[in-house]
Amino acid sequence: MQDLSSTEVYSLSVLSIACIAILVNAWKSDGEPLFASLAISGAAFSFTYAVIRWTGDVFIKRGYKGKDLSKKSPVELPEAMGLISALVYLLAVVNFLPFAFKRDIVEATSGGGNKDRVLEAGMDDTGRFLHRFPLEKLASYGFAYGTLATTTILGILDDSFDMRWRHKFFIPAFAALPMLGLYFVDFGVTHVVVPLPLRPYLGELIDLGGFYYLYMAAIAIFCPNCINILAGVNGIEVGQSLVIALLLLLNDFLYVSPWMHQPHPATDSHLFSIYLLLPFVGVSLALLTHNWFPAKVFVGDTYCYFAGMVFAVVGILGHFSKTLMLLFIPQIFNFLYSAPQLFKVVPCPRHRLPRFNARTGLLEPSVATFSEEKPLRPVVGEVLKVLHELRMLRVETNEKGRVTQCSNFTILNLWLVCRGPLREDRLATEILVMQTLCGLLGLWMRHSLALLLFTQDNRF
Repeated sequence: MQDLSSTEVYSLSVLSIACIAILVNAWKSDGEPLFASLAISGAAFSFTYAVIRWTGDVFIKRGYKGKDLSKKSPVELPEAMGLISALVYLLAVVNFLPFAFKRDIVEATSGGGNKDRVLEAGMDDTGRFLHRFPLEKLASYGFAYGTLATTTILGILDDSFDMRWRHKFFIPAFAALPMLGLYFVDFGVTHVVVPLPLRPYLGELIDLGGFYYLYMAAIAIFCPNCINILAGVNGIEVGQSLVIALLLLLNDFLYVSPWMHQPHPATDSHLFSIYLLLPFVGVSLALLTHNWFPAKVFVGDTYCYFAGMVFAVVGILGHFSKTLMLLFIPQIFNFLYSAPQLFKVVPCPRHRLPRFNARTGLLEPSVATFSEEKPLRPVVGEVLKVLHELRMLRVETNEKGRVTQCSNFTILNLWLVCRGPLREDRLATEILVMQTLCGLLGLWMRHSLALLLFTQDNRF
């Protein structure tokens, strides 16, 4: 157990007391869900920060540890500490629910726990105005919670047993099945708007039917796995997740901002997204302070799956799954770029993180080596040579012109091929800046450029 410094104790105590005061004030009013969510997020940050510090040695003793290979003197660090963030997040969501539904609890039921006495909207014989409790809204939180809890268990199993990709790749889709069922009974929209140039042939709307559910299941598979693939340097897993979360909050704010015409039809969906993302930002910021260069803990697969599924949940249940994909441009590129190794077209080593050069203290592209016993197919080798000429890969050949090794197919290695050796924190910072710029470009495409293909932006 590592003690907090006096400065950390004071700072976290002040933050926690302020958050508790906000929660007390919110409860005395109508719940004030937005302020309550912000306060719970601050409290989640404090709790996560402290618990990570206190439990690191416990994780090491239980065998959850790993060496930071990108350092001159590798030391053992606690592994799978993203579990703390995931558990605190789930606790934060549960504690937020009374604030989210306080007005409904007080005003919308007859009391006494008698569900049969709850009336439809109208006046009873005493003149009291009653509403039926919004169970459909509560169900969204419940199904989201179940999906995230199941995904967290998947992450724990992976960190504990090092599951193979083919065994765990599709599991997030099964974790998302209850959420897809809720989408079917609560919303059920499977049609998409057709771009203007195609409307003379396809009409204004086209119904994708079951294919839309396959698309959402694919999102539930892709989001957790893509965070896990783009990994290997201090802070990159949590950093990219924070950038995506903040960009999603920016998109939500575009719909709920005071200068928008209210009530907007999508207000409730985007408020739901905000309420789920704010505590996620809180627990992730706490984890990032420990995982940023030089890392004191590793996040593990648990955090990667949990973070990716948070985005899938808000995208699907918030009804903006197509917009969500515009914020994953680097992850989509990284997946496509990694596909030759992921699908064994090019041999894939166990670890593809950038290689640390102890002499310079910088990271360089790691490589996959091909032996005479297991050479590349000639056509694959020729394609790799073309990618080398395009500076999308670094290839080495022997005197016969046969490819003997190439840099691994990840965006981190590609960045080092193009930029040259970099210090670890510089590489992480540049990747996160690129992630931010790509996300802002995606939002601009969604709300401005899309007007060239569609009649209007649904914000208006």
